[in-house]
Amino acid sequence: MNSMPAESNTGIAAVRRLPPRWIRLLWKYKFRYLLILPGLLYILVFKYGSLYGILIAFQDFSPFRGVQGSEWVGLKWFRAFWESPDFWKVLRNTFVISFMKIAFGMTPDIVVALLLNEVRRMWFKRVIQTLTYMPHFLSWIIIYGIVLAFLSPTNGLLNFGLKELGFEPVRFLTSNDWFRWILVGSDIWKDIGWGAIIYLAALTAIDPQQYEAAVMDGASRWRQTWHITLPGIRSVIVLLLILKLGNVLDAGFTQVYAMYNPLVYDTVDIIDTWVYRKGIVENNFSLATAVGLFKSVVGMLFVLTANRLAKKFGENGIW
Repeated sequence: MNSMPAESNTGIAAVRRLPPRWIRLLWKYKFRYLLILPGLLYILVFKYGSLYGILIAFQDFSPFRGVQGSEWVGLKWFRAFWESPDFWKVLRNTFVISFMKIAFGMTPDIVVALLLNEVRRMWFKRVIQTLTYMPHFLSWIIIYGIVLAFLSPTNGLLNFGLKELGFEPVRFLTSNDWFRWILVGSDIWKDIGWGAIIYLAALTAIDPQQYEAAVMDGASRWRQTWHITLPGIRSVIVLLLILKLGNVLDAGFTQVYAMYNPLVYDTVDIIDTWVYRKGIVENNFSLATAVGLFKSVVGMLFVLTANRLAKKFGENGIW
């Protein structure tokens, strides 16, 4: 029998000594992976590592005994939340405020993006963009100060104008009829510019030839917007809607906590503010964790349902 040449044996051995493909790719793009390493570590430590703390939702947790030494109580704290006399009130308030923010908050972002997309003077466009997304970086404490300056029943600018016109001042900040709308309006004002940026980015992906063809066919600006622009960003609208539905039980703790008061608890006391009072302030960490886990499960169900509906109507969804 003829033996294989020595050169062939050497070549085969060299091939066999090559590291796996994923290691070669890792080494090839090592600097890129080093750039994203801090972000990955952050996610691993604070997003996945913290999942260990979910265990205390099923325990009568004591900081002195720790997770390992605390007594297991099963679904006790879930039942305590569900059987609470405030359960349906805070659940209703959370859903109502969240859906009001979604229903009235997405349209202004789209409108601002469409209007800015029509602006041809770049300096004017940049100025408007800066003015509209600047409030996004303000804290809710500062925004509450601005709201108070306008709506205070004693020296607020709006009530001052009403008194000058001969009307009685309106107690906006202590009225259950007005307070939800104040939350929604301040939320829209704070994030309208930031949300418009996303839609402006989506508008750049639309093929300009579609507009040129529409102009050749005599389509007006409104027709171009309705038949080209809006369908072109529909997938982004659906994507953002799905993400917002995933956070439907997060009605904005920081905003509500900074602005609400006991007089409006009936209409704006949400799950997070209730948990803060009953769980954090009273050191009942097991209850707070159980409610947080309940919110996560409900949010996941909303995302799964919305994603399934999006695919059913021909959209890509999240996955």
